[in-house]
Amino acid sequence: MRTLNKLLAPHLKIAPVLVKRAPTLTLAFDERRKSRLAATLDNGEEIALLLPRGTVLRDGDVLVADDGGLVRVVAADEAVLVVRASDALTLTRAAYHLGNRHTPVEVGADFLKLEYDPVLADMLERIGATVERVSLPFQPEAGAYGGGHKHGHDETFAEDYAIAQQVFGEHHGHEGSSHSHSHSHDHVHDESCGHGHHSHHHAHR
Repeated sequence: MRTLNKLLAPHLKIAPVLVKRAPTLTLAFDERRKSRLAATLDNGEEIALLLPRGTVLRDGDVLVADDGGLVRVVAADEAVLVVRASDALTLTRAAYHLGNRHTPVEVGADFLKLEYDPVLADMLERIGATVERVSLPFQPEAGAYGGGHKHGHDETFAEDYAIAQQVFGEHHGHEGSSHSHSHSHDHVHDESCGHGHHSHHHAHR
């Protein structure tokens, strides 16, 4: 039995033809957030999933087996609730109440999507939202479940923060008024991570 023990980083570009030829592993969301799993590829091959704890797989992710072979992850259709509203305020209230319950939610331009739950469906209808039960892939926002939350001292947080700073600078760099804002973010980050003493001396100059 082959073991899938590595997830390729999204920025590593694999030749599309190799990804297209790779066997697929179709999993529902609850299975995609398990780092230890016995599963069957869509071609019938039984495999073992052995990934770092906290890994949450998304549709299109590419896994590497212990023999070097590739496997592409497919998000399975599953019972979900699609939430819509006639006005933005109601949809925002729906998102607030779901977030308050730490419910994994997929956020669209004009809809919310969550795993089927009749109790939540009733709650959402009571605040004026329209709820429809359908069968679709479910890919919630990262952070609403165990592996997605990042702490200030995690290496991944530091990497993401650096990338966000770079993107922010590139996005706002063409605007003359933005330069006065771009220098303050490092100090805010330092304080939030418990290193505020590094930035206090700026206030006394």
